[in-house]
Amino acid sequence: MKYCTHCLQPDTRPNTRFTEAGLCPACDYFGRLAHVDWQERFDILQDLLSTFQRKPGQQFDCIIGVSGGKDSTRQALWVRDKLKLRPLLACLTYPPEQVTQRGVDNISNLIELGFDVVMSAPAPGTWRELMRESFERFTNWARSTELALFSSVPQLAIRYDIKLILWGENPGLQLGDLKTLGRTGYDGNNLRNMNTLSGGGLDWMLQSGHQLRDLIPYQYPSPEEFDRHGLQIVYLGWFLGDWSLANNGMYSATNGLQIREDTVANTGDLLGVTSLDEDWVTLNQMIKYYKFGFGRVTDYVNEEIRLGRLSRQRGIELVEAHDNACSDEYIDSFCHYIGITSGYFWNKVHASLNRDLFDLDSQGRITRKFKVGVGL
Repeated sequence: MKYCTHCLQPDTRPNTRFTEAGLCPACDYFGRLAHVDWQERFDILQDLLSTFQRKPGQQFDCIIGVSGGKDSTRQALWVRDKLKLRPLLACLTYPPEQVTQRGVDNISNLIELGFDVVMSAPAPGTWRELMRESFERFTNWARSTELALFSSVPQLAIRYDIKLILWGENPGLQLGDLKTLGRTGYDGNNLRNMNTLSGGGLDWMLQSGHQLRDLIPYQYPSPEEFDRHGLQIVYLGWFLGDWSLANNGMYSATNGLQIREDTVANTGDLLGVTSLDEDWVTLNQMIKYYKFGFGRVTDYVNEEIRLGRLSRQRGIELVEAHDNACSDEYIDSFCHYIGITSGYFWNKVHASLNRDLFDLDSQGRITRKFKVGVGL
């Protein structure tokens, strides 16, 4: 395990590759932003948008996937108020046991801000069964739900005959998932290759006994379907020089966004602005830490280090203190939902523990073998 020489990105992130100078892809990209002509990029966006003119009789210029959170709220407002487009907002709903009141209120806030929102609601019974199967097979309950989340937007774009899909950050440039890189910095049609979506498709769902007719919400449209319907995903983050967790959170909070009030020790959410529509993602961030050696706090501090607002040493201290944070309350509510005990939950987590990075003692205590910022 090695770390980026600038931030705290480890080389254990899936689909990443460091430069010869030891920089992670995100730091390498950020370093080049100092030479970007942002007006030129805005002009490129204007030219691009001119190729996606609304057809006669169509109500919407584009579609944006939203959770009601910081990124989607900022995107929706910027697209409407700066670009003067009329977006259709597409939201995948969670079952009542999973969605937070905060998440419901934030979607309501978008509606009250004047946006049209269409909801996609997968069958709750299948949702729960697939979540349980995802946890059993991969120790990753979100394997199925994230597939539905990402699939819903192009599915609805096809349904409403909207060719332009506007997305937020480019995960290849801004996180380092290099398989998602397209022909340009804003081309998002390779989003299907991101680690979240490239985990075997529907095969494991079918193997677990589900019928294809029950899995429609989990089917990401194929490249052929994208071509047939002329779909194009465009990363808006590529055009915004101030795109960041903190900036998007502050911008959206001034426009009615409700943020998280729980402690960092329970959530690992340093600013309280991430995944506001549900809390179980905190479990997955903790498990990600035990699989790959980095969690939610690492992603936060890396961005702050690149922006010059946080020293690497302070970032190390925050990662050491909170990168595996997760409240027992969240674990218990998740276990109750999928019908397992907390003991069984921890047995699965321990079985998935990366033994190259961590030690596990007879009492179930997990300790790092690596030193944050240095590696193994």
